[in-house]
Amino acid sequence: MCPTERADPRTVLVRVRAALPGLRPSERRIAEAILDDPHATAGLTVAELAAACDTSTTTVVRFYQRIGYGRYKDLRLDLTREATREQLETANLPAASGDIDRDDTIDDIIAKVAANETLSIADTAEILDRDALARAVDCVLNARRVDSFGVGASGFVGLDLQQKLTRIGRTALSWLDTDAAWSAAVTLDEQCVAIAISHTGTTAATVEFLAMAAAEGATTIAITNHDNTALAETADVVLTTAARETRFRSGALGSRIAQLMVVDCLFTGVARASYDASMSALRKTYAAVHRKGRGQRLYRRIVIRRRRPGSHWVRAYPRWRATDRTHRARGPPQRGEPTRNA
Repeated sequence: MCPTERADPRTVLVRVRAALPGLRPSERRIAEAILDDPHATAGLTVAELAAACDTSTTTVVRFYQRIGYGRYKDLRLDLTREATREQLETANLPAASGDIDRDDTIDDIIAKVAANETLSIADTAEILDRDALARAVDCVLNARRVDSFGVGASGFVGLDLQQKLTRIGRTALSWLDTDAAWSAAVTLDEQCVAIAISHTGTTAATVEFLAMAAAEGATTIAITNHDNTALAETADVVLTTAARETRFRSGALGSRIAQLMVVDCLFTGVARASYDASMSALRKTYAAVHRKGRGQRLYRRIVIRRRRPGSHWVRAYPRWRATDRTHRARGPPQRGEPTRNA
């Protein structure tokens, strides 16, 4: 973004987080100060912010230009607005501020995790590219097969998408093993879609999966928190999240919630575009796993097998209940009567 153009005030904190991986140490301290307390930072002058972050005013100027601002006062104004919006978003949650700390109580942990995940969803909804989402929905809708892959927690997000698409009659696969994912990627074609999920956008196995699928002609979709990464550059369509991670990054707290929100939007868009067929499939799949007496019939079959260890009925046969037409017509076997093995 050209620094002379006014940046979107709604995404200032999102852009600061997105810029973090590529910042110099001195610029990173400024970014962290802003993210820790945007309201307090907005009240500082350039010199005061530089002093608080142990850096120079030149570095502060370079920093705000990097995230798309031509004037420092515009950055301060947008920070104030975003701080106010965050307060409104979390007004009904327990009061808590800052990152998770070793001295936090259980109440502090609940409050901070709730605020983190609430704002991750709200920020993702704010910055999610509507045109990109519409293209992704269209690609999945017309795909012969959809394969998804992610490492760690991102893999479970792929499983969630696979389960949802399967329930509306779409052919969808999800891979947790790298070798299996790569093997699947090279079998895709122009009628297939490959979806790669990675918070950082730099996970080597995930990038390679998408590159392999692209080489075979498949349409590629990336779900990531950073749109200037190798994964985003490989994808035909990029769906960007705005997750707020804590020091407990390995727990994939905000990133997983934001990814699931994008997956839900993608699934809902596909279901809406094929509404009648999707609703019919949903009713069928619901009925398949909620059949009346299903558990009782399964239990009776298990009982029969357990009570027929050999070729003869055991003495406890009076408790036996037939579950198929042959046994119902014939009735329970007599004591000592030989039967065919199950």
